[in-house]
Amino acid sequence: MSEYLVPPVRHQSVLGTTMAYREIGDRAAPVALFLHGNPASSYIWRNIMPHVAPVAHCIAPDLIGFGASGKPDIAYRFFDHVRYLDAFIEALGVTSAYLVAQDWGAALAYHLAARRPDFVRGLAFMEFVRPASSFEDFHQMPAAREAFRKFRTKGEGETMVLQDNAFIERVLLGSVARKLTDAEMAAYRAPFPTPESRRPMLALPRDLPIEGEPADVHQALASALAALAASLYPKLLFVGDPGTLVSPAFATAFAAGLQSVAVVRLGGGRHNLQEDHPEAIGRTVAGWIAGVEAATSRWPREAA
Repeated sequence: MSEYLVPPVRHQSVLGTTMAYREIGDRAAPVALFLHGNPASSYIWRNIMPHVAPVAHCIAPDLIGFGASGKPDIAYRFFDHVRYLDAFIEALGVTSAYLVAQDWGAALAYHLAARRPDFVRGLAFMEFVRPASSFEDFHQMPAAREAFRKFRTKGEGETMVLQDNAFIERVLLGSVARKLTDAEMAAYRAPFPTPESRRPMLALPRDLPIEGEPADVHQALASALAALAASLYPKLLFVGDPGTLVSPAFATAFAAGLQSVAVVRLGGGRHNLQEDHPEAIGRTVAGWIAGVEAATSRWPREAA
């Protein structure tokens, strides 16, 4: 797999700290906003953004507490990420965007779309966090389900994530079908050198809406998914086989409840599909954006 020159990291002051981001493409073009999940950063989009840059102004932030972003003394709950992402978007002056997202980034994306439907030009998403009725519904792999139960258990989670760095050394490794290189692993490890620096990775599995808990996240994401089902903006749903949070069968059933959606089957892949299929994802997103822009430019924006 070819590697592209990784876009450099920039920094933006946000809510008393800084958020890092990578940027590439013509600033006059429509924005494509790339949102990562746990335990990744904008680095995970490094081989995808160059494919999209010819048709969009690509911006990929590091969520607060991740990548090269600051680590303020906050709880790092889902709603903290909502607040900091909103402030980041405002600080950069972005008024509309195509959202390209995975994992918790996808939850942030469709939650943002529900609150600000006029902001969203389209949504491309994959392996997304959603309310799950049970641990079996949450994840396909029994070993992963057991690990996440432990992450959510006080004491066990602290040992596994803060002390043993399990999200990087176990979860990340199991989420990619190919073998990550030493340089790639070094990039993923770099933001989390100490137990204290790993607190953001522990907070998010405890916010996963499983069996109705935590209730506030469950309610927020259930409402946002209802808005997604009613929305008319264009959508791409990428799916790997077997996937982890989103199986091919689930993707087909889920897409049947959406409007203006295409399902893109990538073939073999687990959770971090960006690492296994960057070229396919990047070229598909670029063609999709170009097509949407060509079609909607002939009509008033409201008719899109």
